[in-house]
This record gives sequence, C-alpha cells and structure tokens, in this order.
Amino acid sequence: MFSRIGTLACRFRFLVIAIWAAVILGSLPFLIGIEDSLKVGGFSSRTSEGSRALSLLESELGYSPSSFVLIYQSERLEASDPEFLAQVERSVEDVRALPFVEDVLLPTLDETLIASSGRAAYAIVGIDLPPEEAQRYVDAFQDAIREQPDLTIILAGAPAFYADIETASQRDLRRAELIALPFALIALLFVFGSVAAAVVPLVIGCASVAVILLTIRGVAQFADISIFALNLATMLGLGLAVDYCLFVTSRFREERISGAGSTDDAVVVAVSRAGRAVFFSGTSVLIGLAGLTLFPLMFLRSVGIAGVIVVAISTIAALTLLPAVLSLIGDRIERFPIGPLARRSTDVMSDHGFWHGLAERVMKRPVIVAVLTAGLLAALGLPFLNANISSPDATILPRDLPSRQGFDIIASEYSGGEISPFVIALQSRTSMFEPANLRTVNSLVRLLERDERIARIQSPVTLPGAEPAEQPALVVNARQLLEVFGTDTRLDSFINDRTAVILAYPVAPANDPANKDLLRDLRSVDPGGDVSVVVGGGTAEIVDVVDVIYRNFPLVATLIIGSTFLVLLVLFRSIALPIKAILMNIMSILASYGALVWIFQEGNLSEYLGFTPQGFVEASLPVIMFCVLFGLSMDYEVFLLSRIQEEWLSTGENDRSVAVGLQRSGRIISSAALIVVVVTASFVSADVVLVKALGLGIALAVALDATVVRALLVPATMKLLGNANWWVPAWLGRVLPKTNLSEH
Repeated sequence: MFSRIGTLACRFRFLVIAIWAAVILGSLPFLIGIEDSLKVGGFSSRTSEGSRALSLLESELGYSPSSFVLIYQSERLEASDPEFLAQVERSVEDVRALPFVEDVLLPTLDETLIASSGRAAYAIVGIDLPPEEAQRYVDAFQDAIREQPDLTIILAGAPAFYADIETASQRDLRRAELIALPFALIALLFVFGSVAAAVVPLVIGCASVAVILLTIRGVAQFADISIFALNLATMLGLGLAVDYCLFVTSRFREERISGAGSTDDAVVVAVSRAGRAVFFSGTSVLIGLAGLTLFPLMFLRSVGIAGVIVVAISTIAALTLLPAVLSLIGDRIERFPIGPLARRSTDVMSDHGFWHGLAERVMKRPVIVAVLTAGLLAALGLPFLNANISSPDATILPRDLPSRQGFDIIASEYSGGEISPFVIALQSRTSMFEPANLRTVNSLVRLLERDERIARIQSPVTLPGAEPAEQPALVVNARQLLEVFGTDTRLDSFINDRTAVILAYPVAPANDPANKDLLRDLRSVDPGGDVSVVVGGGTAEIVDVVDVIYRNFPLVATLIIGSTFLVLLVLFRSIALPIKAILMNIMSILASYGALVWIFQEGNLSEYLGFTPQGFVEASLPVIMFCVLFGLSMDYEVFLLSRIQEEWLSTGENDRSVAVGLQRSGRIISSAALIVVVVTASFVSADVVLVKALGLGIALAVALDATVVRALLVPATMKLLGNANWWVPAWLGRVLPKTNLSEH
C-alpha cells in the first residue's frame, strides 16, 4: 500500500503540490482572528454536586451565572472613609446601565467587602452570562468604569480571568513561534548538513500547521474548542510534521546515496519503509490523543479533537506532499552543503559507528544497564507520589495581568478563601421558613463557626457583627421587618420558601488540602428532617473536576494501551515487543510526572523559569501528558524497531539486528527528538503556567525517551529477550494481516 502511495505521489507530483498550495493559500485569511472562534474555560462538569449547588442559587435565589470583581485601593483614603465609598459608588454609575449587568453589590451595602486593614475594598457586579461568554464583554465593561481621583481600580473575576488567559495565550503562541522556528532550522541544518534538506521539512511543517489551524477553526463552528488547543496544535503540529518529514527525507537521502535506482525509486522506497513507520507511529499518537475526547470536560475533549487533527494532517503531509516535493527536487536536496556537517550527514549507510558500538557495549552487560536505567527512571518519578492534584486559579497567569493582580490583592488583604467560599445549598420539601428547618440551618452555621478552617459566614440566620441567636426564626423575622422599613439586609439572597444558602469563607485558598478535608466533612453531614444539602464553591469545583477526570482516566488509559498493543502487534508480529514498548513508555512518562511535581508543585527552578510556585499539579496535565507522550514516545519505538525488524528479516540474528538497527536509526531518532524538544521547550517561555508546564514536561519526557530509553533500555531488553522478541503464536500469526517489511 505504501509503495503505491509513493508511486502516485511521484506520478502526480504537480497536482499534489498544487492542491496543497491552494489549501494553504486559501487558509491564510481564515487564520486571522482564529482566537475569536475558540473558547476559554471548560474545566467544570455540569453533572457534579458543585455545579448543582450553583444552579440552585441561580434558579432559586437569583444569583448571577458570573460576576466581575472591582478591587479598589487608595494611597490617601481608608477604605471605610465616606469619601472612598462615595467614589466607589460613582465609579459604577455607568456600569449599572450595561445591558448584561444584573446587580451590583457595593461595600456600602456589605461591609465585609472592606478589608480589615482598611487598605482595600471590592465590589461584585453580577452578569447574566456564563463567564466563558462574559469575557467577550470585558472591554465594554472596562470602558464603563468611571475613573476616580483617589482610587486605583483593578478588574478581576472569572470573566476577566478568562479574557486575560486569552491575552496571555496569544502572547505565548507568538513568542514560542519566534523561538521555535529558528532553533528548529538550526537543528535541521545540523541533522542534514545542507540548507535545502533542512528547509524542506520545516516548510512542509509550517504548511501543515496552517492547514491544521484552518481545520480547527472549521471544527470550532460546530463544537467547542478550547483556546489552549491552539498552543497544543502549534506545539505538536510543528514538532510532529517536521519529525515525520525528517524520517522520510532521511530515508530518501539514504537511498540516493546508495546509488540504487532513480529519484522516483528512492521516493517509493522511502515512503514504503519510513512512510510505513510514519503511518503506524502516527496511528499510535492519534490513539493517545483520541483518548482525550472520551472525557466529559470541554477542555480535555477539545484538546483531543485538536490533537487528532494535528496527527492526521501531519501524517498526510508526510505521505503525500513531501514525496511529491522530493520527487520534484531530486538530488538538489543536497544543495548548499555546510562544511563538515555535510560530510557527517552523508555517513548514513555504514553498519558500524557510534550507535553500533553503544549497542554492543550495552548488550555485553544487559542486566546491569537495564536495572540502572529502570532505577533512574523510577527515581525521577518518585516525587509524583507526593503530588497534590488540583485545578488552576489566577496564579497560572503572569503578574502583569489585571486579574492576577486582583487575585493577589484579595489573597493578601482578606482570608485565603475570600473569592471561593463554600456554597452550602439547602432545600426543603415543605418550607425553609419552618422553625425546624431554620434550626437545621442554624445548627450547620454553628458547626461551621466552631471550625478553625472557616474565617467568616453569611447566612439567613446571621447578621454581620451579631452573635449567633438561639432562636434563628427571630433573626429571620427581624430581617424581614427591616426590609419592610426600607433597610436592605439582602435576606432574599439567602433564603426563599424552598431554598436557603450558607456561604462559608475558608481561611486557606480553595486548593488547600485542609479545605478538601472540610468539603468531605460537609458532604457527609446529614441535616435530617425534610432538608437536603448540596455543597459547591471553589474547593468543590476543584475536587469535582479532579474526580471527573480521574474517574474516567483508568478507562481511557486502558483503551489507549490496548489499542496501541494491537497496532504494534500487527506491525511487528510479536507479543513481547508491544508489551515491552508499553512498559517503557509508562516508565518515561512517570519520570516526567516526577519532574512536574518537583518543579511546578514544589517550586524548584521557579526563579529561572519565571512562574509562581503552584503548590499543586494542575489536574489535566498528567492526563494530557499521558495521552500525548504515550503516542509520541511510541513514535521513536516504532522507527527504531522498524529498522531492527528490517535487519532481523534479512539475517535472523537478534544481536546484529539490534546493533545495526540502532546504528541506522539512532542518529535520526535523536535528531527527531531534538526537533520536538526544541519546539516544545520553546513554550517554556509561556506566561500561562499550564502551557509552560506542558511544554517543559513533553520536552523532558521526549529527551529521556530518546536517550535513556531508546539508546540504553531498548538494546538491553532486546538482548535479554533474544529471539523471544520476535515470537508470536502460530495461530495468531495466521490471523494477523501481512504487513511485514518484505512487502515493498
């Protein structure tokens, strides 16, 4: 089949190139403003208990789906000063008239919005849109805020946070592209030793990215796609497309150097051998990324959709556009050689060299090498045992963005959980105003007031500055009476006939382990009577998202591993090789997990990498990295084992096959890994910590995989297994399709 693809690409090379050129040129206008078609957020599940609690507040008590937070500070005035509060009032006069604004809560109405230090206050502006949509109106909201002579005003809240994520993501993408492209070109020059050979994979890689982004924009018209998918698509698209082109181009040059056949013959052999490996390795990567589409969270699902698009188009480009270009260029691929690099790059046909010698040295002491390398990978993965899995907050953003600045002010001037209280929603089948039900509310309030993890409480049975009452019905009646006489006690924000809510503000930030313990305690409370309780809020969102992700992860991982096993079983007609490849992949992935904890959770290297230590590992990172790296690592395994299998089918000698296969593929695999490391490591410059961590994690895992695993662990284990590497039961051999290398 692959020989046929190569033949058709040569025969219709002008048509193939023309079609690709038309698609690429046609895509350029649609790439402008692609961010506008993508979504932010997508980290929550609508079916979780936390989401149900928030839905109750919206439907029963009129809470807004999202809110802006305006943070006020002054060098001259105290926050409790009447002039300070008057300027706060004036600042939102135009804001109230905006069509999407539902309500405005000022510190004049709720004195708890004034910091105890007197250095800050904040206001809450309810919006009738979910935060993902409200972020499109940040500019209009900002324009409506009236500047005041003595106040510094910072806009924060979920919509502002999402808008800043979009701003930071765009900056990250542009910066990473400026870094990645020149360094990728330098790496390709080093690999090929000629300008022409280096430019071809890079140009085709960039062309693939353009088509990938066009396809993502098209899909975004019918399905929600996260803006983070843009970063991943560029990161993986450039890395994979250049990688695949590198493998095919290297094999083409190898065939031309051997002097056997014409240019088109070399293209056909390159596609039938390297192209075959590209197809199966691409299938492995696609399987891994497709696993993300099985998660119910929009963020993960959309990254999976984008990943599938990336792999499919990168593979198609390497199997169609590249062969057509190689057929057209021919021996001009060697144009503009670069001194000693050119001579070094043509030494690809020798069966003896550095990699051959390395394989022989490893196979002399396979047990020692296998134990030491496996021990190293296990040691690197040990920090992951202490991982604190959590969801992101504003600390993933750089300090120069407003929503991050606002988050830091709130965190320093108020309790850690000021912007993420526990939301305890109570419902009654009769009436929440029944004395028994009010006593139930009161008992929960008293339970929380005695808990050292809670800083303050708001509820229908409490009043600011007042001691808790023995008769909660008297408090509610008093508030109702004050409402009649024109004093707004905001009672209707906390109770109606069917629903009541308690807001408990914790001492620690939402992702603190103490809050997770408190959430578990609250969700285990049985209020009794006809009252039911659901608990939401900041900590609940984190715990619920982590639960959704890791409840689905084992199934997704099993499907990915099982599907990859079947693909490798068909490709290599071996039982041992797929199992060994899967185990080694898992080991290298766990090593990269350990690095995530050591760097981003514990804060090591934070000064050099430019981020705030998180104290946790973002919940989606291990999942995304597993799905990306499982396929990406399999890339190099497929290319290495394909060359080993090629020699095995010719000689039947296991040790010689390993040494020659590593010699023929070692330099190319290292070069391909270098390209991916360069491209993904460029995203370490990102401002968004999630993108920074993903880029660094992939770069580290690929570097480990291409060195420690492929150069040391693979030869050692191949030696230990001997001819058993190639064993397959006779009955299974008869069932498996014939796809071995003798078919070209």
